[in-house]
Amino acid sequence: MLDTTPLTRAVDHFADRLRAAPQSRLQRSAAAEALALARELALRAQRLETPDGPFHEMPDAGMFAAADQVTVAGNDLALVLADEGQLAEAVTLVEEAQKRAGV
Repeated sequence: MLDTTPLTRAVDHFADRLRAAPQSRLQRSAAAEALALARELALRAQRLETPDGPFHEMPDAGMFAAADQVTVAGNDLALVLADEGQLAEAVTLVEEAQKRAGV
């Protein structure tokens, strides 16, 4: 079984930073970056679970829900990852999104 701890740690760290961020930072870009990441992670999970689709886009639940959306999508993806390459790619996505979000 694949140890997805690096992904869940990265997701939890980003989500914690989002929750601690001031509203002004969330409004500027952090929430939008988090939503984009959550959507990408959710899409990757869906593709692994059901390669033929249909695929559903994660809705925009507002800037204060962004941290939870990242957490849910990241944990869903962690459950279906098949190999180390997919894991490393997902961790990189999270780390890069956090840098862009500035949190």
